This record gives sequence, structure tokens and C-alpha cells, in this order.
Amino acid sequence: MLRTEYPRPQFERTEWQNLNGQWAFDYDDTNAGLTEKWWLNHHFSKMIEVPFAYQSKLSGIHDLAPHEVVWYQRQFTYDNQNGQDLLLHFGAVDYTATVWVDGQLVGTHTGGETSFTFNIAPYLTTTKEHSLVVRAKDPVKDEEQPRGKQNWVGHSFSIFYTGTTGIWQTVWLEPVSQQRINTLKFYPDIDKGTVNITGKITGFKPGDEVQATISYKDTQLIVASLKPEAANFDMTVNLFDHHIFRTTFHNDGWTWTPANPTLFDCQVTLSNNKQNQDTVKSYFGMRKIHAENGSIFLNNRPLYQKLVLDQGYWPEGLLTAPDDAAFKKDIEMTKQMGFNGCRKHQKVEDPRFLYWADKLGYLVWGECAAAPAFTSTSIGRTTSEWEEIIDRDFNHPSIINWVPINESWGVPQVHSDRMQQHYTQTLYHLIHALDDTRLVESNDGWEQTETDVCGIHNYAQGNQDEPQKYDYFVDTLSNWRKLISQPPGVWSIFAKGYHYTGQPIVLSECGGIGYKKDADKDGWGYTSASSDDDYLHEYQQVINGIAKSQSIVGFCYTQLCDVEQEINGLLTYDRQFKVDPDKIKQINDYFVPARVLPFENQEK
Repeated sequence: MLRTEYPRPQFERTEWQNLNGQWAFDYDDTNAGLTEKWWLNHHFSKMIEVPFAYQSKLSGIHDLAPHEVVWYQRQFTYDNQNGQDLLLHFGAVDYTATVWVDGQLVGTHTGGETSFTFNIAPYLTTTKEHSLVVRAKDPVKDEEQPRGKQNWVGHSFSIFYTGTTGIWQTVWLEPVSQQRINTLKFYPDIDKGTVNITGKITGFKPGDEVQATISYKDTQLIVASLKPEAANFDMTVNLFDHHIFRTTFHNDGWTWTPANPTLFDCQVTLSNNKQNQDTVKSYFGMRKIHAENGSIFLNNRPLYQKLVLDQGYWPEGLLTAPDDAAFKKDIEMTKQMGFNGCRKHQKVEDPRFLYWADKLGYLVWGECAAAPAFTSTSIGRTTSEWEEIIDRDFNHPSIINWVPINESWGVPQVHSDRMQQHYTQTLYHLIHALDDTRLVESNDGWEQTETDVCGIHNYAQGNQDEPQKYDYFVDTLSNWRKLISQPPGVWSIFAKGYHYTGQPIVLSECGGIGYKKDADKDGWGYTSASSDDDYLHEYQQVINGIAKSQSIVGFCYTQLCDVEQEINGLLTYDRQFKVDPDKIKQINDYFVPARVLPFENQEK
């Protein structure tokens, strides 16, 4: 199954070449490839379907044994008659990728979840046929490496799943002018009705002109241009005052929401002396997210989030979706059950998923894989990935919250260790320094330091055979004081030296009801159900408890679908509804959360 869709919908050019498909492939278990110069002359013994990892069924190999070093090779055709640059893009390679073209070393990238690009034009020979070789190194037991839910023992167990090694997102070529648009960012301001457009030009020359054409549903709204004095450009367009009635705007007609995911197309061209050098197509949404008085606001209106925890795994592709339709299907099925978004858990998802979230109206909490250990190496690796994450995904209006750390993973002594506390604060401030348009958490679940959202995990709801446990669950959720002072586990909600200061409280993990629908599948959940009616009753209990809270402003139910040994999904692993989705939607739609007051005014 070949992934053929355009891989970067937020920064699109018309000319590109997909390199997915059959590649030559080999394991390098003795790490001999570098010494033997496999990039020059090696007989590869296998074939693999890129972009699927060798551990997956769709790769054509499906080998679950750990192989820490793997090599890829393929030929491609390109005849550079115009003296252009040729960009080689990798969606993601886990974990360290080294790339050769026509026998020459092009570069190395470290980081298993983020995209990277090399200009390979200087390395091409004069022939039309070219050789591309990739070496990927992915140590299984390296605890300084951000690995998220990928196991580090060689097999799945508990909440950890099959690993992903090597190329797992699309590889593609893009011929471009040596003078081109390099970056593009949109800063919408719904209060002023403006959008600020910034970017950078590669190969800037005096006399360059940048023109932005903004459209809505093929209707041109604005054409704005400027002649920058340097490589960086910055223009602000007044969108609402010139083209949109404010009454319409206040009716959500032109802002981005889950109910009305309005997107504006923007084509940006770079020219010099009226000669077009580059054209890029993108889009943006007029969206504002902020926290105030214990609530979260979307476009200045209170937002109640009904999210699902989404691990982003598929039975045949593992971390790689089998096709673009799979992203769309996940979102549509989730919305069909009455949810309005997801927390994408311990994974930086493919930009195609974010495109469908933008287009269909789906809130996203963006997360990153955690490294198990706290060392200077793991700090550097994680920090570097966050810089690349935000640079790539900044323009997606669906992303409303960044979650750099989950449940103290990678900072096990953060409760009292000042170094680890400084690290969580560093990530919090770094992300805000790079992106001031979204909320940022410090440590979702517990032991939080500086944070915009207080995310609490609570699976202590019990089941219908444990009424006392359920009553205690409801009581602990009832108001902010009990939520903060009566955590469900052994961890304090805030780290030592930090305390609750009125942040919005989201029950960011809950539920986890295990329900076995496949007779041949064993697994576990946090609680259990034995029938459809039993499952619906247990789900109703959880939602009722949340609805009674005077302080919770959203929840994230664990989880969207079963994953390997976990059977606590609303869907089976192959994306079948476990129970009637309309009945789940009725439960989600029916409950009205208790009125949320500023935290200082709530009852004890």
C-alpha cells in the first residue's frame, strides 16, 4: 500500500516526486556498514515498502526482532537542466539518519519524530540516474532517546508497544529555485481582525517582492505585497474590517472552531523584477486560544473539551497510518461519538493528520515522545525535537495545547529535584518563546511546575460492583480544592514549591474501560466490562462523575482504540465501533458540565 498523498499540506508546491515504494534493504546487526562503505557498493538482500518500518506488516517484512542499524537504497531519476536546488525531504526517520547521494555524504539528522531536509543538488553526478542510501540507527535500550510508547526491551508489554525503526513517513524530492520562500508563518488576531504573515527568503536579492493572496472558497479576498529589505519579511493584513461583517464574525462564520472549521487559503509568491521565482500554497484559521479565570476560551468563548487519548498506532502500519484515509476516518469516527478532539499521546503525528484535523474541525493536544532517563543528553535531544516540532506544525489551527512532559516520564524526581523542575520550566518557557499562540503544560498528570493548564489523571472510578470507590471518585472531582489535595495516586498534583493558582483543570486521562470484543484477543484495561450494556453503563458512570464537577473544564477519555495488548479503546484495533456510536454520543451530548466559576469563588 503506497502512501501517495502530498506530504506537507501547509507549505505546498506543485512540482514534487514521491520516493515511497520499494527500496532495497538490509539489517546491519554487526554494524559493519560504515567500515565496509555500504553506501558505495553493497548487495542488499531484502526489499522493503517505504514508508513502513520493517516491524510492520505493510513493510513486507514484518520482523519483530530488534535490529538497531538498518540500511536502505534506491535509485531515482532527475535531470537538473535548470540549475535548480533539489530538496530531499524525510517526514520522519527513527532515530538517527545518515544520508548519501551518488556516493557522497549529504548529512545526518537525529530525532525520530520530526521532518528534515537536505539540498542534494551539489552532490548529484551529471547522469540522470542517481543513488540514494540511508542508514538508520535506533538503539533499542537507549533510555536517553525519546521513545514514547515504543518498548525498550524488545517486545510489547503493559502500556508499551512494538518499536519503529528507520523510515516511517514519506520520503520525497522537490526541485526549487535557488531563490525561494523558505519559511512561512501565520499569526491570526481575531480581536483586531488581522493576520500577520512572516517568513524568510533563501537567496534574497534587492528588489525581491513578496505577494500574498488570501481567498475563501475560491473567492479572492485580499492581495497584499511588500518589498522586504532583508531575507525576513513581515506583513499584516486586516481581514475582518475590509471583507467580513463583524456580526457574521461573532456568529462564528469566519473563525475556526470544531463546529465551523473555517480555513482561508493563502498563496504566496516571490518575484524579482517581475520574474516569478517561487510560489507556495498554504492555509490558516482565524483562531484564538487562551486561559482565564479557571476556564479555557476558544475565540473568547468558553470551551469545554471532550477529548480522546489517541496513541496513533495501526495494526498493520504501527506508527505509520496505512493511508491518508485512515487519518480522516479516525477523526470522523471520534466526532461521530460526540468528542471534539484528541490528545495525541507520546507521538508527533504526521502533518496529514493535522491537515484533516484542521479541515474537519478537531482539537489537538500536541505531544512528544519522552525519554525514560534524565541526563544532559536526553535534555538536548528532547529540546531539539521540540524546536523542530513547533517550526513544522506552527500553522495548524487545530493544535491548541502543547504537552512536553507526561506523568513525570524522563523527570522521575521532579517533585523535589530542582534540576528536573528547572528542566520542566525550561521546556514551558522555551515553547512559549517559540509559540505564544497556544497553551503549554509542564507535566501532564501530576507533579506540575509552571503550567497554563492543570492536567490531572484519574482512573480510580471503579465499576458498578464498587459503589464506594465510585462515590469517592465523584467526590474527589467535585471542586478544585479536592482535585488538588486528593490526588488519585501517590503523586502530588503540583511539585514541591509549586501550587495551584487558578489554572483551568482538565481531567486529561480517565476511563480506560477494558472491553474484549475479539474472542481471540487477550488484554487489559483499568476497569472492565463484559457486554455492550455493561460498557455503556460504565462509560455513563465516568461521564456522570465528571459532569458533576464544579471545576473540571474538559476531559480526555482513554482511549480511542485498542492497541496491541490494551483493550480499553472505544474502537477495536482495526477501527470497528465496540458499541453503538450513537449511544456514546448521547452520553457525551446529554451531560451539561456544572457551571465553572473562578476558582476563588468555588465552594470548598
